[in-house]
This record gives sequence, structure tokens and C-alpha cells, in this order.
Amino acid sequence: GWGEAVAAAVGTLQAGGLVALPTDTVYGVACLAQDSGAVRSIYSLKGRNGEKPLAICLGDVDGLYRYCCVNVPDQLLRDLLPGPVTLVLKRSEELNKDLNPFTSLVGVRIPNHPFIRELARACSGPLALTSANVSCQASTLTVSEFEDLWPQLSLIIDGGPIGDVQSPECRLGSTVVDLSVSGKFTIIRPGCALTPTVEILRQKYGLIPEST
Repeated sequence: GWGEAVAAAVGTLQAGGLVALPTDTVYGVACLAQDSGAVRSIYSLKGRNGEKPLAICLGDVDGLYRYCCVNVPDQLLRDLLPGPVTLVLKRSEELNKDLNPFTSLVGVRIPNHPFIRELARACSGPLALTSANVSCQASTLTVSEFEDLWPQLSLIIDGGPIGDVQSPECRLGSTVVDLSVSGKFTIIRPGCALTPTVEILRQKYGLIPEST
């Protein structure tokens, strides 16, 4: 059942494991962001050299204020989150120094998916979150599509297919937008929610696009 799956995932994460799970865009792999050993494991899984940043995932907007230096209106955060958007902000001192040590910024996700939000709420700190695929390969919409990663995962939560597996648009992942410079925004990755995100930033909040 649902509760058992959440409890199993919490226990796995607390033991330093990696959990594959559905989000509102593609399948992801999560670990505890404050656990440096688990963070190293997730970099190894992705085949990354550690210079491509991991996002953090929270259950609710309120958690952003602990791990990020927020320089935008609270309502802006709530207009975009939860949803298929990653907001890049300046990181706070609270965040594990071993997570993306090469940058003063951090991407934050609050996926609009009940399972991962409940899981994030049940954990004491943020999750580190990345897509369930080897770097430079296509993102995945079913658990069978990342079968080559299964041996390195501690737990897999099968939420069924996410979106239309035949549609390339469904594999775009979240729209990544840098809000770390006051009054401006930079689109880092167009993703699946570009148009509504830019509309909110420009028309409702008057932010200026720095570059694309």
C-alpha cells in the first residue's frame, strides 16, 4: 500500500540508500541531500564527475527558506510550486557543503506528485533529486527504461508510466529558471513548462529575462 511504500522509502533513505520514484515530469532518483555518502553514490550512479549540480526536493514551499536565500515574493514561489519547475536560488549555510560544492546556487524542486511530496515531508531534511538515467541519455517515463541502473538502486517505487511514453515532449523534464539575481530571471533549461513560467515571471512579477 501507499503508506508502506512511503515508510519503506523513508527507511531506505535514512540508511543512505538511493530510491527511484515517479515525479510530475519523469522518473527520478533521490537520496538524503544532507548525507554526503549518499550524495557521492548518486553522482556515481549518474556517471557524473560531480560538476553537474543536483537539485534538492522539498515537500512544501515553506522549506525553501531554510535551505535557500529567497529574494523573490513568497507568492511567486507559490505560483510556480508545486509544479514542473526547478527554481535556482542562492543556497543557505544549512545545506550540505558536499552537495554541489562548486556553486553558491541550488535548484529546488517541489514536484506536483503526491508520493514524492509525502516522502519529502517525512524526511528530516531535503532530498537530493536527479533524473533516473545515466547522464546524457534520455530521461525515463517507466521503471523498465532505467533497468541498467537497477543494480545500484536500493529501492524502486513503480508509479506506472508517466505521461505518454511515445511523446518526446513528455521527456523534457522540468523548466529550470535562475532567480538568484534580483529583478531578473534566466532560463537554464526550457523544459516542459516554459511558456506559463515565463508568463508568470514577466507579466505578474515584472522580472526581466537576463538571457536564454
